[in-house]
Amino acid sequence: MIGNLNKLDADIVFIKNIDNVAHDRFKAEMFSWKKALAGCLISLQQDIFSNLRGLHQESVSSRLIRDAAGFIQNKLCQKLPADFQSKNEIQQRQILIQKLDRPLRVCGMVPNVGEPGGGPFWVWENNGEISKQIVETSQIDLADENQNSIFKALTHFNPVDIVCGLRNWKGEPFDLLKYVDPGAVFISQKTEDGRDLKALEHPGLWNGAMAYWNTVFVEVPLITFNPVKQITDLLREAHMP
Repeated sequence: MIGNLNKLDADIVFIKNIDNVAHDRFKAEMFSWKKALAGCLISLQQDIFSNLRGLHQESVSSRLIRDAAGFIQNKLCQKLPADFQSKNEIQQRQILIQKLDRPLRVCGMVPNVGEPGGGPFWVWENNGEISKQIVETSQIDLADENQNSIFKALTHFNPVDIVCGLRNWKGEPFDLLKYVDPGAVFISQKTEDGRDLKALEHPGLWNGAMAYWNTVFVEVPLITFNPVKQITDLLREAHMP
């Protein structure tokens, strides 16, 4: 899927699960939230691009470095390296550019009401850094008491309602394949003809293939999430005329 996304000639792309549908009478409200997510992405992009244009100038002021660092920490909710302040301005500028010059995704999240699936989590990376990721249940060791308690405390659910910014500050398309975590594989439980199977899955689009994107989570109302996983789901209000 990330390969297909990488081939699109687009500035902004909306991603939504195909089974997340609703009756026409709900669409006006749902569309307004789509616009809100896109507006959030465009606003963030403008600030990111502004910071990157400044950081690529021949002469960069300490104030610009300070403002860019604050934006990364306060708006993108990323942590800078612990030794960031002890580095010289050239090194600081390189770190800030590396943090900012990435694909961007704004992900709508609904309050958790017990639907099966994943959600937004803080994740410890192998290099010791913390990042925001969408984590599926299959990636969590529920037999581990600590992991299970964290999972049960999940406040929001991933309905797959994502807006993506695919171009950099120069208007050039990102090579999205460079931002995949190849180690984000997991084993899932499947069935075929009544047989239980285990499947080793490659990094999914939003839970591994976008691991190194800049990520922002935004709460959206439950009306935007109307899944059809089984036939009885069609009896929910959102699917009724």
